[in-house]
Amino acid sequence: MRASVEVADIFRAAGPAYRAARSGHLSILQLKVMSAIEHCRTAALGGHVEACEDCGQWRIAYNSCRNRHCPKCQGAAARTWLAERDADLLPVGYFHVVFTLPAEVADIAFQNKAVVYDLLFKAASETMLTVAADPRHLGARFGITAVLHTWGSAMTHHPHVHMIVPGGGIAPDASRWISSRPAFLLPVRVLGKLFRRLFLTRLLALRDAGRLGFFGTMAHLTERRAFLRHLAPVRGKRWVVYAKAPFAGPEAVLAYLSRYTHRVAISNGRLIAFDATGVTFRYKDYRRDGADRRQIMTLAVDEFIRRFLLHVLPRGFHRIRHYGLLAGSARKASLALARELLDVAAPPDPRVSDEPEDFRPPCRCCGGRMIIIETFERWRQPRGPPHASAMDRETDP
Repeated sequence: MRASVEVADIFRAAGPAYRAARSGHLSILQLKVMSAIEHCRTAALGGHVEACEDCGQWRIAYNSCRNRHCPKCQGAAARTWLAERDADLLPVGYFHVVFTLPAEVADIAFQNKAVVYDLLFKAASETMLTVAADPRHLGARFGITAVLHTWGSAMTHHPHVHMIVPGGGIAPDASRWISSRPAFLLPVRVLGKLFRRLFLTRLLALRDAGRLGFFGTMAHLTERRAFLRHLAPVRGKRWVVYAKAPFAGPEAVLAYLSRYTHRVAISNGRLIAFDATGVTFRYKDYRRDGADRRQIMTLAVDEFIRRFLLHVLPRGFHRIRHYGLLAGSARKASLALARELLDVAAPPDPRVSDEPEDFRPPCRCCGGRMIIIETFERWRQPRGPPHASAMDRETDP
């Protein structure tokens, strides 16, 4: 069911004026994202007409933009991705770990997205794998699925990485599976200290290699001393690493992943109103507890669009990554070994399915099978159904 207000509605109504007022200040990627969302599931992208084999009911389906920033396109992408990940799950408890950048570093990340977001992934994953391999802690190698989010609930810039990690791993000699304690994976203070050291050391190396750029109010950070002064407060600050209690089984892990992996800065379901006063939406204030955490905010339309576009990722940047047992070509062999050590059978091949490849939702009227009877190109509309009189003339001898 279509939401009463969508991001696409806001972009169509206010996007032209926003782009005109900021001509030359929006990136090509931001402009492409706005265009994709505005045209998603409209005649601009073409589509097809479906008809029920039983009752003849017609249905027009416009094509999706498939842009990863589009709120309407992420549901199908998430379902496909989750079906593939189902085979990776092991019959153990899973933990949710979050690595967050402090505000001073987030400011640098905003002007150097590709480089610093990549560093965030690498430093966080290396921190987890290093501490887990230490015999004083877990003493094993496990798998990590990591997802980058760059926003807070109010769409402000807040880069952090969510990780889903099994409660255990394979011993260094590959002879056994080592399980973590039931409600404890790794010490968060140890993780925070190592994460801070790895990240700051490599961030300085990136700056010295000339791979960071600074503009506007941060232009002075091009000087090394100014850069070091900017980072001085965070060197003695505790970096936030948050670990939740384990999930209640693989199904809960998939339910969680479905909410996080393909999320965008704001979903259409959180939008309440769009009018002359601005855009009103729901958000969570994490400084409050209980029912008070759920709040409502209204932003001027231009500010809403600005915040949404803050989170457009660099072209080709992978926001979902896998490490350890789940990394690259070794994933299949590592998971097979883990299941052998856990003495569990391998799951069925996710590619084998009873669902037809051309699956479409059934007819809303009678539940019959829908078949495509016409396709139409971009910026075209489908032909209307033939009138009964015309059909009679065509069948007359």
